[in-house]
Amino acid sequence: MRDAQIEKVIIVEGSTDRQKIQSVLNEPVDIRCTNGTISLSKLDELVDELEQRDVYILADADESGEKLRKQLRREMPNAAHLYIDRTYREVANAPRYHLATVLLAANIDVKAEFLKQMKDVMKNEQSNHDK
Repeated sequence: MRDAQIEKVIIVEGSTDRQKIQSVLNEPVDIRCTNGTISLSKLDELVDELEQRDVYILADADESGEKLRKQLRREMPNAAHLYIDRTYREVANAPRYHLATVLLAANIDVKAEFLKQMKDVMKNEQSNHDK
């Protein structure tokens, strides 16, 4: 059984997604992998187990990610859905500063270094735009 003290749970598709998100977090979060799909029996177990916790879904911006979201939306209607920019397609491919922005918008604490990177990227984009 997982640590009952951790209130926030993020459901992702794969282990590389988990590793990438874990590297950005600045608070304890339970990150669960579905490995792309999830059986109905496993889903029922997950729903029961996570019933009293804050659940976030962070799936890839592709067909399999949307299929997983749809399945989880039916079974976990109170879960919050987090989205990466479609240009990255996969959570594991998204830059850490982008993931930090997505997570911070959901009130999940992230490491300050990634917020600084985001500010630097935005500043560079603005200066390129002004040229």
